[in-house]
Amino acid sequence: MRVLVTGGAGFIGSHIVEALTEAGHEAVVLDALLPSAHGAGAASPAVAPGVRQLRGDVRDGDAVAEALHGVDAVCHQAAMVGLGKDFSDAPEYVSCNDLGTAMLLTAMERAGVRALVLAGSMVVYGEGRYTCPQHGVVRPGPRAVPDLRAGRFDPPCPDCGAALRPGLVGEDAPLDPRNTYATTKLAQEHLAAAWARAVDGAAVSLRYHNVYGPGMPCDTPYAGVASFFRSALARGVAPTVYEDGAQRRDFVNVRDIAAANVTALEALGAPGAGRAPGSFAAYNTGSGDPHTIGETASALAEFYGGPDPVVTGEFRLGDVRHITASSERAARELGWRARIGFAEGMKEFAASDMRAPSGRA
Repeated sequence: MRVLVTGGAGFIGSHIVEALTEAGHEAVVLDALLPSAHGAGAASPAVAPGVRQLRGDVRDGDAVAEALHGVDAVCHQAAMVGLGKDFSDAPEYVSCNDLGTAMLLTAMERAGVRALVLAGSMVVYGEGRYTCPQHGVVRPGPRAVPDLRAGRFDPPCPDCGAALRPGLVGEDAPLDPRNTYATTKLAQEHLAAAWARAVDGAAVSLRYHNVYGPGMPCDTPYAGVASFFRSALARGVAPTVYEDGAQRRDFVNVRDIAAANVTALEALGAPGAGRAPGSFAAYNTGSGDPHTIGETASALAEFYGGPDPVVTGEFRLGDVRHITASSERAARELGWRARIGFAEGMKEFAASDMRAPSGRA
């Protein structure tokens, strides 16, 4: 199978290209090499030898049309990621993520490519699943700023104010994006579903949890929290932990994410195989082993041999408290499970190289 990987020179994309090649597939890379992901002066994608590499933006119809020549499926990883700096980033997020996806899907229709695997995200859920002792499963709203300033970080029951018990969210949970990035990731899924229905295509969204591992970009406000911690340690600075560090997340190794993409692409198969035409499905893609932000910072500091984390009590608007999800649907329907454990993965990440600092402030 020949697969176009958009963003294929990036952190996750390059691992997917490697995994596809190892599985006997042919990968084609299209990457804009934006400084925010690759550093200033990036010249060419750092991908596996022998892989066809094109420099171009998914918003450029001509570049996408060239990249799609002879392709059986698309693995769409190109995106602007992370929480960003403030709302002034919104136009660029929408342009990169949503306009870019719309342009790609339009080009796929014209090229007759009908299989798509999308880099989704767990951020589409907003807060995770919570249970109240009295009211059962509840959906708390956005956390109030006065509560956050007072150090009351856990959302209370919206009905009685009682303490809630966090749990695992499933793919059928209501979707409630809480920031610009999350909103664009949900819009990408809606676009993919609409495209699949309109062209009799088949689309899968893999809702990534907190991806980490070798090759993560460093010193950029657009990376994930594991990158923030590892970048600080590389500078000899203590990792900074927001709130009280008890926020729960699911950290999943990038090689497991790459394997999930290969599995999903193979499930879709070549034209005429895989999922029924017009179908869209979303799958949580996590390790299944949640840890707190504080535990993650401490593990990286220990394995790196750097200073202990500093818990600040500060907060960022748009952050959610707990978000961990069940990946059982992916195991059941795709046959995929994460293989790399938390301690093993964090130890490797602490000793691995990161991408050069971003060229963007």
